[in-house]
Amino acid sequence: MKLGSLNHGRDGQLIVISKDNSRFSTVDGVCTMQQALENWSAAEKQLTAIYNKLNDDASFGQAFDPTAVHSPLPRAYEWIDGSAYINHIVLVRKARNAEPPATLKTDPLVYQGGSSVFLRPTQEIPLKNVDWGCDFESEICVVLDDIPMGTSGADVDKYIRLVMLCNDVTLRNLIPPELAKGFGFFNSKPATAFSPIAVTPDELGEHWREGRLYLNMKTTLNGEVFGDVESGPEMFFSFRDIITHICKTRSFCAGTIVGSGTVSNEDTSRGSSCLSEKRMLEIIATGSASTSYLKDGDHVQIEMFDPSGNSIFGQINQTVKEI
Repeated sequence: MKLGSLNHGRDGQLIVISKDNSRFSTVDGVCTMQQALENWSAAEKQLTAIYNKLNDDASFGQAFDPTAVHSPLPRAYEWIDGSAYINHIVLVRKARNAEPPATLKTDPLVYQGGSSVFLRPTQEIPLKNVDWGCDFESEICVVLDDIPMGTSGADVDKYIRLVMLCNDVTLRNLIPPELAKGFGFFNSKPATAFSPIAVTPDELGEHWREGRLYLNMKTTLNGEVFGDVESGPEMFFSFRDIITHICKTRSFCAGTIVGSGTVSNEDTSRGSSCLSEKRMLEIIATGSASTSYLKDGDHVQIEMFDPSGNSIFGQINQTVKEI
């Protein structure tokens, strides 16, 4: 099943989207994505019936316009991002002359991002100062149902309601002074954008296994493919692992979003899912970085396709705008 939110009001208007992303329908009596998630056992049957009708009847619904939607959850109670790809952790730590943590392979890294304001999937990325080092990060995210403290391992699966993509915008040059304070990210993590479409795990079929998504993450920068990386094999910590970690000491409410961190491969021929990785590889190879961070007018697209070439989540399609 595919779901989204029209850009209406603070929390959007819930819609069901056809499998081919061409049409949508609103939902009687369920106004927002958050309401559906909080009443999933009741809402799922109605949403599934609409989804099946959209796929079976080409005359049903309205034309889907990605510019008319917000992120599936225009705001959320919590946005927790992990860093599940070891290659990414090692490279970005090198980029700021920092060693990987001693717990690199035992405890997932997580931070809590701002969740009261998300960018629309086609909204401009506002940039106040180019010297802040604006970067994109192409990631996979899941949306949770109410999940109790202590949930772990395979039991996590039954609380994952939706899967989507995100662009976790990062201001790289603001990170070192923030982390030097010993209190984590804040100014260096501005508003995030999510894919226009969120899908239920069953929609992903065999490509969703044990908390990992085995498909390629494609990132395009200014019309050229920047990265086409495999998301499954090198995800060291699965979503099962990340969510087990965050549930160690607390529970989370329906609508909580959890991210994978930047999708990354050791095979450099596949490209990267953020600028910082490419810059670090250039430094290793030549002693200096030749790739610049994002500037006014730069255009970023993030998307994932099934083996038949069909877009699963729609496209995050953003242009940087200096303000």
